[in-house]
Amino acid sequence: MTIYIDVVLLENLIMNYIILFTTGLVMKIKIKHIRLILASLIGAIYSVVAYAGILKAYSSIILKFILSIIIVFVAYNPQNAKKLCKTLLLFYLTSFVFGGAAFALIYIVRPQDIIMKNGLFLGTYPLKTVMLGAVIAFAVIITAFSVVKSKISKKALFCELEIKVNGKIVKTKAMIDTGNLLKDPFTNTPVVVVESSLLYECIPKEILYNLEDIIGGDFEKVPNNIKEKYMSRLKLIPFSSLGKQNGMLLGIKAEYINVKTDEQENKNTNVIIGIYDKSLTKRGEYGALIGVDLI
Repeated sequence: MTIYIDVVLLENLIMNYIILFTTGLVMKIKIKHIRLILASLIGAIYSVVAYAGILKAYSSIILKFILSIIIVFVAYNPQNAKKLCKTLLLFYLTSFVFGGAAFALIYIVRPQDIIMKNGLFLGTYPLKTVMLGAVIAFAVIITAFSVVKSKISKKALFCELEIKVNGKIVKTKAMIDTGNLLKDPFTNTPVVVVESSLLYECIPKEILYNLEDIIGGDFEKVPNNIKEKYMSRLKLIPFSSLGKQNGMLLGIKAEYINVKTDEQENKNTNVIIGIYDKSLTKRGEYGALIGVDLI
């Protein structure tokens, strides 16, 4: 079987470039094609040297690891050790997937034309077979990372919330809102925004049905016995949001809230419930908004 050095160089140059390009996409690193081509060329030259058996030291695992670091540095110039380790790890992961996909396709198409020399798989298989394997691997990696990332991100956005007000307990799913920095301006107590419909068992309906009037100082529709019991406990919480720069929420102190995530459970007795008289979401995915400081 005749193997041409220029074919080995070209195949490895293309494969290395696609691997580095995929690594950059997944890591969301700014890609500079000149740097990627130069890094790919370094890897391709190594392949030629290894194939020719010019330097036996090139089969050393340590030197291969050093070569990987050089390739990553040339391609992306990571600014610190943490970024270097993350990029290097993903580079290896991507390489394994690409190598597996390409080799499997080559073996299926032309298994009789595959040989191994100096640690490298070589053959007279067409370049288009290698490219097809690379395209398949690229699609698998991008799809897999997109699915995993979306599932992790969606899972991390929500938590289970237990609220106790007036001796009654309410449970709901809450969205962890990094922009929720609501606090009582007088006591600096954090505020959890909860849909009013969830609080019917905890707070009199006469209050929940007349939130706007009460915020405006009008208790006319609230019976005297309820007004006397709750007036001193209710708080006005100013807030700003898109489309409403000077809003007000009616709040009431909770006996406690209990926040449950996959990693931990956190109970807090110093929280105000901000009562929201509309739905927070059209599909009912959650009934409360909670800030990260309460997680």
